[in-house]
Amino acid sequence: MDLIGLLQRPEGKTLEFKRDLSSPEKVLHTLIAFANTAGGLLVIGVENGTKRVRGLLDPLKEEERLASLISDRIAPRLIPTVDVIAWRSAQLIVVEVFPSSNRPHYLKNLGPEEGVFVRIGSTNRKADAALTQELRRMASNETFDESPLAEFDSEALDFRVASESFPARGQLKKADLQTLRLLTSHGRRLVPTVGGLLLFGRQPERRFPDAWIQCGRFKGTDKAEISDSAECRGMLQKALEAAYEFIKRHAMQGMAIDELKRVEQASIPLRAVRELLVNAVVHADYAQQGAPIRVSLFDDRIEIENPGVLLAGLTIDDIRQGISRLRNRVIGRVFKELGYIEQWGSGIQRATAECEAAGLAAPEFEERGFRFRVSVRWEKHRAAQMDEVDAHIRKLFAPDTPAAKNGLSTAQIAAAVKLTTRSVRTRMGKLMEQGLITVVGKNERDPQRKYYWRR
Repeated sequence: MDLIGLLQRPEGKTLEFKRDLSSPEKVLHTLIAFANTAGGLLVIGVENGTKRVRGLLDPLKEEERLASLISDRIAPRLIPTVDVIAWRSAQLIVVEVFPSSNRPHYLKNLGPEEGVFVRIGSTNRKADAALTQELRRMASNETFDESPLAEFDSEALDFRVASESFPARGQLKKADLQTLRLLTSHGRRLVPTVGGLLLFGRQPERRFPDAWIQCGRFKGTDKAEISDSAECRGMLQKALEAAYEFIKRHAMQGMAIDELKRVEQASIPLRAVRELLVNAVVHADYAQQGAPIRVSLFDDRIEIENPGVLLAGLTIDDIRQGISRLRNRVIGRVFKELGYIEQWGSGIQRATAECEAAGLAAPEFEERGFRFRVSVRWEKHRAAQMDEVDAHIRKLFAPDTPAAKNGLSTAQIAAAVKLTTRSVRTRMGKLMEQGLITVVGKNERDPQRKYYWRR
């Protein structure tokens, strides 16, 4: 176990620190949330926030207590890996939880409807009914858009529009719509699937009133004043095209950035935005109610937000690397056949490449509540400015040096750059604020406190 590496990382979707087991309920929330989403590591004996290593007085007793809590209070049965790890003179407990195939796990005293938790960023959230049901579907390898809609018959789909969308297939028959999973058998009759109604339904809003795209162009960098808006409704592909036309219209007008900020203006990378918009439509959770997909254009950025967090087993780092899982198989397959998707899992990487080619920072991804947001900023990306001393410090942590793995103390850095330890602490604090440096130690007076350059 690379404990030094863990202490360098910030808390997030797959990592949390706890001082001790004084709040067992919160610890169980974290373990359940890890199991229900992407797995994770819980380190007990380290202060969250400061990451000061406190250790545990009787780790074996605490390990036994934790095992009993997990066994007695979590259902279905959860079996994480629990290890006692030594760090200097301190003893810690590290609990590793893997994404579970038995999800959703829940607290027994709250029950399967109220006791389900999921991991959103670095927090644990109680899952609502829609998300709990999605966890059950994923455990059964089912998707919401494959579900039959028994209250409709096959005539709820517009066969003409569906046929015109697939010219290579010729005139579609009901058997073709079944192959595409737009229709499915329910009892002795054919009914549309959720995906079928959303894609080719005559009136999809009757069943899914929130399955549309809300577009807004705002003045400035917040939502205080809106200058233009559009409601893109109807079949998903038509709503998508209408939303894209809204973005293009404002892209042609340019983004006015205050000259007093002295930043360079960049044109909107339309191909990147299109990839991200398609991604939002394909991966939206249409079982959620209350909010549509949203596209918000500001002077400095565009935000595209869809209902639904990342599927269980996925992290933001995963999607950046092209790892993907389809939330909506029907919509995904049809969009691929229609040419909206070139290759599974490649959309995020293509959008990132387009932004970089335009001189912009990579898209920013975040889970907010039970929604997922991607932002693209128009300002030219600039590397952090460093003076000669900072550059010297950077070289001390070069990949081929022992410091890259073992870190450096304040005194070691001070001796190398010929500054006082006080000056070095000030510089290292600024580099930490820029996100370039992490520090590992019990506190500021810890003689073995070390700095590490982030990779």
